[in-house]
Amino acid sequence: MQLARRLPALLLGLTALITTPGVAAASPASGSIDLPPGMTASWTVLDRTTGARSGSGEHQQYRSASVVKLFIALDYLESHGPGYSIPAGDLALLEPMLRSSDDKAASTLWVRDGWEQIVVRTAHRVGLSDTEPPARRGMWGHTAISAADIVRTYQYILTEATPKYRDFIMSNLRQSTKCGSDKFDQSFGIPGALPRPRAVKQGWSGFGDSPAGNEECTEPGRAETPDTPEVREAVAAVDRDSRREARADAADIDLTSRAMHTTGTVGANDEKIVVVLPLEPTTLSWSDSATRITDLTRAVSTAVSTD
Repeated sequence: MQLARRLPALLLGLTALITTPGVAAASPASGSIDLPPGMTASWTVLDRTTGARSGSGEHQQYRSASVVKLFIALDYLESHGPGYSIPAGDLALLEPMLRSSDDKAASTLWVRDGWEQIVVRTAHRVGLSDTEPPARRGMWGHTAISAADIVRTYQYILTEATPKYRDFIMSNLRQSTKCGSDKFDQSFGIPGALPRPRAVKQGWSGFGDSPAGNEECTEPGRAETPDTPEVREAVAAVDRDSRREARADAADIDLTSRAMHTTGTVGANDEKIVVVLPLEPTTLSWSDSATRITDLTRAVSTAVSTD
């Protein structure tokens, strides 16, 4: 697939240049920055105050990893009326899923609420042009997304969703934990590059649990899904279905490279939406990838302010 290789001329005025080894700062003549060797990335940044927008490869499809949990939460909330009170059992799923990217919670809600139909409904409701369900319905992390569609999802949550549900999603994203429920350090990208206040939903795939360089996360995130029969049954159902043969009409997305996506908003009033979807070589360590992606996020976020 063709993935974006260069960031546009918006970055000419950057004062905080990427310093990671292998990242080449552009000369004034070229007005661009080369991505690190082996990295491919698409991104979109929207300043909601000024309307300025910048991006590269905005409609390129990627596997979602845990970014799809935004769809799972939004679909759950919007399937109920605005007066609905979330029961304690469902809060115990939604909160760790949004804050600590809990996979067991996601699998439970995914199975209970219709599997891939969650993606179908969300794409229709929000107006997403690049989003597709996973080829194997159990593989919710293989949902196809794009940077443009995730920016649109945040716009919908912030301006069109029921205020009660908007506040629920965004308040939980503002409480994003450093360590995920699986002990993966999710402080790369936006949390490492941009100041608070911020609301963050991360996604990663291909690094395994607690990879080398991730030693600060020896304990899971503060929010963790209770181990109940419902959760165990849903996780088993997802695992069984994930082993089935993929449909022939699956989206053409890279399922091999390591993904470490960073998405969210920055500012007291969510003034800026930032979505960066990178893919990294399987030979690169977690710590090197985290540094590269954090530097890239800092650069592209600054770029929109120079538009």
